[in-house]
Amino acid sequence: MLLHQQFVRMAKKYSSRIAIKDKTTNQSLTFSKALIGALILSSKFQKYERGFIGIMIPTSAGCALASVAALVSGRIPVMINYSTGAEANARYAMKKCRFKTIIASKALLDKVGCPVIDGMVMIEDLMKSVTAADKLKAALKSMLPVNLLLKTIHKGNEDDYAVMLFTSGSEKDPKAVPLSHLNIVSNIVSFSNFINITSSDIILSNLVFYHVFGLTVDLWVPFYHGMTMITYANPLDFQTISNMAREERPTLMVGTPSFFWGYLQKSEPGDYKSFRLMVSGADKCPDALRKEFMKKHGVTLLEGYGTTETSPVISVNTPEFNRPGSTGKVIPGLQVRIEHFETGELCKPGEVGKIMVKGDSVMKGYFEDPGQTAEVLKDGWYNTGDMGFLDTEGYLWHSGRFKRFTKIGGEMVSLVKVEDVLEKLLPEDVKCCVVEISDEKKGSYIVAAVSAEINKTEMLRRMMKELPIISLPRQFVFIEELPMMGTGKVDFRKVTEMVREIMETSGSDS
Repeated sequence: MLLHQQFVRMAKKYSSRIAIKDKTTNQSLTFSKALIGALILSSKFQKYERGFIGIMIPTSAGCALASVAALVSGRIPVMINYSTGAEANARYAMKKCRFKTIIASKALLDKVGCPVIDGMVMIEDLMKSVTAADKLKAALKSMLPVNLLLKTIHKGNEDDYAVMLFTSGSEKDPKAVPLSHLNIVSNIVSFSNFINITSSDIILSNLVFYHVFGLTVDLWVPFYHGMTMITYANPLDFQTISNMAREERPTLMVGTPSFFWGYLQKSEPGDYKSFRLMVSGADKCPDALRKEFMKKHGVTLLEGYGTTETSPVISVNTPEFNRPGSTGKVIPGLQVRIEHFETGELCKPGEVGKIMVKGDSVMKGYFEDPGQTAEVLKDGWYNTGDMGFLDTEGYLWHSGRFKRFTKIGGEMVSLVKVEDVLEKLLPEDVKCCVVEISDEKKGSYIVAAVSAEINKTEMLRRMMKELPIISLPRQFVFIEELPMMGTGKVDFRKVTEMVREIMETSGSDS
């Protein structure tokens, strides 16, 4: 099954249903109007070179339809991160994937301070160029019976690329990840059945579409099922999103812990009570966040886990099977094995090791990068780079990135675990990030970056009750605003750089 063909089927089936309620522009499109819009854009895209086409538009009806239109026209959308270095990211994508055209938004470029790059075509200009004849032609085409209509658009097969995404680059330069129609469709089918998502659900879509979490769940899930999506371009506008939740009464929402904290703080009791499913991902969900959401809104905040390379969902808690603290059970159709980080042998239940994944959702490899691909894929098994364990009942527990483990005194120390303990002891509004600093003479040691000044001696005394001395931070560093990526994750690489600079400036390491 191909994503754009499924969109056409759903648009024909639910023609009068609202497909997209765009709260940034206050426009609503029925599925029949969305289909006409996608067909118009698709015809406009025909004049650009085949192959890859860049898309740099915020979460909106425009971005959703441009993504569909690219596939309908036989092109592959390359989703470009505009929140961190838009110009550099656009040039990087164009060079890496060798394409010339980016469909961009003038309003977005102005907002993020990105110059117009050669090859950029503004979506606003494209829409202004639409003639009455264009509209009539697309409207007549949209009226064809579904089987005839499908014959007029790009066909292809399920192993074709459906999108090009880039990894977040929180640890090193972004890698280009091509996901096929099979990758994304199999993931949607598996977790939709597992968590019981249906066409009658209404999803609040406010995550960025250039990140796999937003692309699969907020964009393709509603188009796949024929659901209504309510789009909003800024997930950090906590107040507006809380108002939307109260007024629009959606039933589904996914987000990151940092976003959910914002919604919690800016909402009134009951604003989120219409939600049947709220799933937190991309980062560890703190216990305090779950408890406060239940207390204020009567909603269970579930936790899931995934990666860009797995399209993304690997495991998720459900209302029926929910073990807070875990990332839930592995979704059907995927296999997970936990391997010992040194020997590669299978770990016993409860034993922490490397999380390996196999199944139709797993990418075939990084784009034109056999070296990086060979590092993470072997016999179909994908090494997530994460550490964790399966318990005796099949729940997957995430222990952090392998790179977020450090060897101190011969022992493997999880920086995420240190972070979790610290987070519980800090006041609710204080954020933290624990990093490793390498020293050639003294070896690696742990530093905690905190967003407010704290009593370090008292904090260490309390942390000693839950952690061995070897795991305690040697230093606490004050960073008022911890750098975040557009996806809502803490930028560990930037935090480490900032900590290193602070340590060097102060000339202190203890």
